[in-house]
Order: sequence, then C-alpha cells, then structure tokens
Amino acid sequence: MRNNKGFTLIEMLIVLAVISILLILFIPNLANKSENINEQGCDALLKMAENQLIAYELDNGSEPTELEDLVSEDYLETLECSNGAKIIAYSTDGELAVLENDAS
Repeated sequence: MRNNKGFTLIEMLIVLAVISILLILFIPNLANKSENINEQGCDALLKMAENQLIAYELDNGSEPTELEDLVSEDYLETLECSNGAKIIAYSTDGELAVLENDAS
C-alpha cells in the first residue's frame, strides 16, 4: 500500500482559487479605507491649524502674515496632509481650509 503524504494538483488549485477570490474581495475595500483615513487626517490637521492660529494670536497679539509662520515658529510641523495631495491654506473667504496642493 502506498502512503500519499502531500497535496494533489487539484487541491492546490482550489486553495489558490480561494485565496485569489479573498484578495479580489478585500483589496478594493482596503483602498477605500485608506482614502477615508487620509480625509480624516486632513480634517484633524485643519482643526489643529485653527487652534494653533488662535494660540499664535494670543502669544503675539496679531494673526500671522502667512500660515508658514506657524510652521517656522513651531506651532505646527507642516501644513501638508499626510499624503501630500492637500494643504492647509486660506480659502477665498479668508478662513482656513483644506485645498489641493499645487506643488504635487
């Protein structure tokens, strides 16, 4: 009697098919989650920038001439969102907003 210890070709193909189907189902969902995380990170950076702008005004008695002053005086580390596609800037109405980064 032969003792077969191993997988047959059919068993291996079935396992590969199942793994492939799972990857096809989960990878698009992970990409959507990444986009959502980046948006939430930009929103959090915007709120932090608004608070640090107030702190700058309290410390110096006036608004900064440019938002880069917040970075240069260590109120913020950066004005760019983590993916670099968006940046914190003054909008057309003079409020802080998340805008597309022209440099990227």
